[in-house]
Amino acid sequence: MGLAESLTICVFGLGEAGSLLAADLQNAGAEVTAFDPAEVATPDGVKRFVHPALAVRSAELVLGVTGGAEAKLALLQSLEAIDRDAVYADLSTGSPQLKAELASYAAKRDLDFADVALMAMVPRAGLATPSLAAGPGAVRYSEIVNRLGGRVDLIDGPPGTAATKKLLRSVVMKGTAAVLVEALRAGAAVDDLDWLWSNIGQELAGADEEWLRRLATGSKLHARRRIAEMEAAASMLDHLEVPAVMTRATVASLLQLTELEVPELPSPEPEPQAGDEDEGEDEPGDEGGDEPQAGDEPQDEPGDGDEAGDGDEAGDEPGDED
Repeated sequence: MGLAESLTICVFGLGEAGSLLAADLQNAGAEVTAFDPAEVATPDGVKRFVHPALAVRSAELVLGVTGGAEAKLALLQSLEAIDRDAVYADLSTGSPQLKAELASYAAKRDLDFADVALMAMVPRAGLATPSLAAGPGAVRYSEIVNRLGGRVDLIDGPPGTAATKKLLRSVVMKGTAAVLVEALRAGAAVDDLDWLWSNIGQELAGADEEWLRRLATGSKLHARRRIAEMEAAASMLDHLEVPAVMTRATVASLLQLTELEVPELPSPEPEPQAGDEDEGEDEPGDEGGDEPQAGDEPQDEPGDGDEAGDGDEAGDEPGDED
């Protein structure tokens, strides 16, 4: 019998992510049990139980694949039934504070707890979705999952460390999705959706580090003029009867930015040295010279970033999770 075949892994939550992870674990040779109170499908080969305490019996690893709101219940509903030698891994998108609270409950049962953050779309890669793990159970979790085909990277820190990194990224990724949908609704309202979709796609296809830096530094440098621009956009959306939630939030953010500073950005990648195989090629962001600083003369040059190709819209990174 192989190592995978001797493993029992329990999955709490058979939604989109949970069902894909359960199926991949089953296909990798593990015995997979599951619990989900909702009327959702059960992956082939997965043993589903009517009570969570039954599902966790003999499990060496228990995965909480729920929303943040259900994460606490997912753990507490079967805490007393989980084997003391097991690892409990919470894969929810809960806050760092929630992860620390869950870890404290697990510690009372002497359970190793792993704070796990899925860092890309689970439907694209299933169990091989890149993820981060922190906490006392992170090493054991990564050893088990990576052995079955996972891609778990360990990071130092207590429970909540992985969640922090995930949610920092979510501010951009989920916020970008909301902005995109709002713009698409407006584009559809003026019967110009095809053009808008193509234009945004071309802009994002050419995005690089220089483009990203311009988003950050340009927003501060041109904040007052962009406030007027986005107020005009909000007025247009009002006229189109498209809720301008994200557009008005951008106005509020720009107003705040007139009083605040953008954090100092990480240094660009160093230029290639003589003898490198890519000698003579510029690194992204190197050819633009010094970054604009607050207080620089804010007049606009052609293509400053507020016309077509300005980089005011941040794009969703391929592989966003959930």
